[in-house]
Amino acid sequence: MRYLVCGAGGFIGGHLASYLMSKGHEVVCADIKPLEFWFQIFDKNQNYSLDLKEKDNCLKVTKNIDYIFNMACNMGGMGFIENNKAECMLSVLINTNLLRASIENKVKKYFFSSSACVYNGSKQAEVFIKGLKEIDAYPADPEDGYGWEKLFSERMCRHFREDFGLDTKIVRYHNVFGPQGTFDGGREKAPAALCRKIINAKLNNKKDIEVWGDGNQTRSFLYIDDCIDGTMQVFENSSSDVFNVGSEEQVSINQMIEVIENIADYKVNKIYLRDKPLGVRGRSSDNSFIQKKIGWSPKLNLSQGLEKTYAWIFNQITNPINTEKFTRSY
Repeated sequence: MRYLVCGAGGFIGGHLASYLMSKGHEVVCADIKPLEFWFQIFDKNQNYSLDLKEKDNCLKVTKNIDYIFNMACNMGGMGFIENNKAECMLSVLINTNLLRASIENKVKKYFFSSSACVYNGSKQAEVFIKGLKEIDAYPADPEDGYGWEKLFSERMCRHFREDFGLDTKIVRYHNVFGPQGTFDGGREKAPAALCRKIINAKLNNKKDIEVWGDGNQTRSFLYIDDCIDGTMQVFENSSSDVFNVGSEEQVSINQMIEVIENIADYKVNKIYLRDKPLGVRGRSSDNSFIQKKIGWSPKLNLSQGLEKTYAWIFNQITNPINTEKFTRSY
């Protein structure tokens, strides 16, 4: 089969392209970033650097494609999505035109990467909340900008399935992290940002690190290998339901800092920046539905994933050859 990975120059997309190649599939890769800034690039693939918000580009890359993974969107950590709501919402054009191109080019199956940011904000107003079930996205009150785009695009996938018979798959990712991802520059998420801060503190014999908020806000974090495993299990399953792909291990930011301190064998002082964007107060995944329907659950806990992530970021910081692509603000 011939696969198209959109957003292949990004974090999850790069890992997904690598996985599909390892299984012997022909993979076409597309991303808006110039090739030199792709997080992972594979010369044997057909690689396109173009803007998938344009329909002509979508028609070009979907020609003779069997399966599409749409991982492409304009996003980053909370600091980015809070301050770039219009830019995040423009990603709806990517999904719209890829779906239209899928019908015209007779694509067999289409995967859309959604987000836990679609969930109703009123259910996330406290720390250490109960895990969010798939039904908790309605009544709709998602993250402004990015979350609304994701929820709208989910609906569009559903209606393309109903109206045109396109086999669509949807997952809602919960805070995916790991090696080969952004760790600086404004788009990084909390695990990578905190690893970077503690690494730099240790290397420079400093004690203070800045922490957004009061450190009590809670999240669950999913390691990238488990993300790819969950993605493929949903993609290969016959169900057309929307599924959480996340971890149920909810921790506060302060608790995650303690885990990273233990990995680094270095203690820091936390300087809380309470005026920074925080998002919801608490968010975690409820995996009961995907476990029941598909049998998937994560294999690595947070500490195991952070050990691998910390080691990779440490290597990037101490051996900074060709690392600009991981810190550039795309």
